[in-house]
Amino acid sequence: MVAIIILSRGQCGLSQCITDYLVALAVTYFLVIITAVIFNRIGGIYFRESVLSTTAGCAVSTVLVYATRDGSVWLTVAFTIDRFVAICCQSLKTRYCTEKTAVLVIGLVSALSCAKNVPFYFSYQPLYILDGVPWFCNIKSTYYTLPVWQAYYWLDRILTPFLRFLLILLLNALTVRHILAASRARRRLRGAGSHRDPEMDNRKRSIVLLFAIPLSFLLLWVTYVGHFLYVQITGEAYFTGLDFNDPQFILQETTNMLQLLSSCTNVFIYAVTQTKFREQLKNMLKCPFATFTASFNW
Repeated sequence: MVAIIILSRGQCGLSQCITDYLVALAVTYFLVIITAVIFNRIGGIYFRESVLSTTAGCAVSTVLVYATRDGSVWLTVAFTIDRFVAICCQSLKTRYCTEKTAVLVIGLVSALSCAKNVPFYFSYQPLYILDGVPWFCNIKSTYYTLPVWQAYYWLDRILTPFLRFLLILLLNALTVRHILAASRARRRLRGAGSHRDPEMDNRKRSIVLLFAIPLSFLLLWVTYVGHFLYVQITGEAYFTGLDFNDPQFILQETTNMLQLLSSCTNVFIYAVTQTKFREQLKNMLKCPFATFTASFNW
């Protein structure tokens, strides 16, 4: 929430295009926390007799979880593409890296993320019906047998996280190569005995930032992907029991926790590393104390 407020004020010294992407990312990360953590996880475990536990509530909650997750993933890809064009494709920069394009891409990615995950709603049936009310979600047997559902299942797994990671890694590698080539040319022009170059320092920080993004994604998704591949290779089913102390359940939920955590790290990588963002954060934290002190001075 703090990141959304600070970035929305537009006082971090960033272009409007970059600000729009960062605000959209922060919003989707916040929605992931609301839908996946609070509604789905906490609500499903500790408030099992609420409306969230009805079949309709459970199915809608699942669709929202996948939609917000995909939105955060692909907005990260969209922002990476924007930075790649801005750095490596100067001929396209003036036409692509604009506020209008950013708003269009953000809206398109959000709409597609929602539309892609609507079919999940129809993959569930009630676990049981009590007094005419369907409770909890049980995956239909046809989800595992019909070719159309299997194709949809693999499409979802291929798009997230495999394709996303490959795109970010490729684009960042090309961007870093371009930065290094430009830096070597700049050093030759300035000469070996020149003093410290602020532009070179900025480029080094950019390289660190570009590598931090896929690295954090890889580290937080590797257990999720590993568990997915293990299930596919061994043929074992995902754990669906109610024993929260079962090691298999703990492993499965740990992979889910790290995967959800990956939706919260990029906002810090992108924004907290910015000096002006840190200044705005300090001012926001100081504001209540300054107001409290001013009331006594009055």
